[in-house]
Amino acid sequence: MKIMSVDFGDARTGIAMCDKTEFLASPITVIHEKRFEHAIEKTADEAIKNKAEAVIVGLPLNMNGSEGPRAELCREFAAKLSEKISVPVRMWDERQTTVSAAGFLNETDTRGKKRKGVIDTLSAEIILQNCLDRLKYMN
Repeated sequence: MKIMSVDFGDARTGIAMCDKTEFLASPITVIHEKRFEHAIEKTADEAIKNKAEAVIVGLPLNMNGSEGPRAELCREFAAKLSEKISVPVRMWDERQTTVSAAGFLNETDTRGKKRKGVIDTLSAEIILQNCLDRLKYMN
């Protein structure tokens, strides 16, 4: 199943995708959009363009598992996205993905504008890979 993941952000939204084998997540693009409704539209367009069969939206929980204002906004984003596309939209715990992405970029000495350009897709990629790994473990 082709699954697309979304790391929703206020100005940049990272998109990643896996192929039908569900083996490996790969970065697709960053949507540069500050307007909430437009970010939803552009994300829906990416899902359609890439023939996604399911969409995973990162849910930024607090470390204790509670939800704050950012998680509520991501839930709203996912709900509105599901109204625009005909495939399932699910939430996935994304705790520590940005930290993991930043750590990887530090290890590869990726800095400045290049770092800003890839951290969001890398976060989406990590969200999706975590999901894929969990699905494999459950089977």
